[in-house]
Amino acid sequence: MAERGTRPSVTPVPAVLTVGVEEEFLLLDPVTGESLPVADRVLGALSGHSRRQSRPEFRHSMVEMVTPVCTDLVRLRAELLALRRSAAEAATAAGARLVAVAATPVCEPHRTVPDKDRYRAMSRRYGPVAHDPAVCGCHVHVGVPDRELAVQVCNRLRPWLPVVQALSTNSPLHDGHDTGHASWRSMQFDRWPSVGPSPYFVDAADYDRTVADLIAAGVMLDAAMVYWYARPSTAYPTVEVRVGDVCPTVDDTVLVAGLIRALVATLVDEVHAGRPAPRVRNCLLAAAHWRAAHDGVDGELIDLARGGTRPAWELVEELYAVVTPALLRHGDLETVRGQLDRLRHEGTGATRQRRAMAASGGDVRAVLDRLAADTVRG
Repeated sequence: MAERGTRPSVTPVPAVLTVGVEEEFLLLDPVTGESLPVADRVLGALSGHSRRQSRPEFRHSMVEMVTPVCTDLVRLRAELLALRRSAAEAATAAGARLVAVAATPVCEPHRTVPDKDRYRAMSRRYGPVAHDPAVCGCHVHVGVPDRELAVQVCNRLRPWLPVVQALSTNSPLHDGHDTGHASWRSMQFDRWPSVGPSPYFVDAADYDRTVADLIAAGVMLDAAMVYWYARPSTAYPTVEVRVGDVCPTVDDTVLVAGLIRALVATLVDEVHAGRPAPRVRNCLLAAAHWRAAHDGVDGELIDLARGGTRPAWELVEELYAVVTPALLRHGDLETVRGQLDRLRHEGTGATRQRRAMAASGGDVRAVLDRLAADTVRG
């Protein structure tokens, strides 16, 4: 039987779900590694498809590139690579480097927000939190055209997202030093009051009431400030998963996107089968995300189903097993399996940054050289 408060989807869900990705990037000084406030120049230098798929961000030293809606990972990869390379060329022309790194690695001297009413309002409301050094995420959209269904999928995503977060970790550095966290972006971003694990909602009306209450309380300025790790998108008919760091390479992004699409497809089937969403205590869920941000996949993660901690890769393989039928249905099994094996051998972006740091004797600029090359690697 379906959960109380749910209703059947009124919009048919196709066998193959669409996928799209938003990636945020830093613009760094090629010599010092400091963030450079040249986003306007970079965006202005883009043209055609790349310009249409670009977005300004909350910092003058950030740009966002957005893929079109895709139905297969081959096209998604091609779009990601083309957009990264176009943005990197524009950054070079502006005297900067486009770098796929999720937290400011050295420093950001210029932290004023762009001249937009909404950004100025955020600056006034949240004060120093709005002027933290820039962070960059990877947001994956999966087509779920029925909003009621999207809310139920988000309920079921809750226990799996720490595993996805661990796989995407790519920000161990801050102020030129290793923070001890695989994702410092997660620690820094958590200062915003509307960031965190997605709450459990009975239905879409419950979701809407909660968001309205938070806006009325002054926690959020508007519904676009729902920064939970998964949400029904405010702009598209999708489930948006926004837990991950921006990934260092397009292959890393394709892996994360492929896993998320398969997971969403699996959970859509669970909703239709009437299987209830697991009710995970919020304190344990928050702890699981902290552990994922701290260890990545190099240590242990909290097993929210059985309790305690387990080696991270055991939980990754459990996730893979759960979504294998959906990977097969979407034609993604071989790609995702190959990329998981590669990641297990190479390590996440955080692991690779630490390896490069050690090899260079602690030279952050050498790490950034590697990251800039990885950003556009084909």
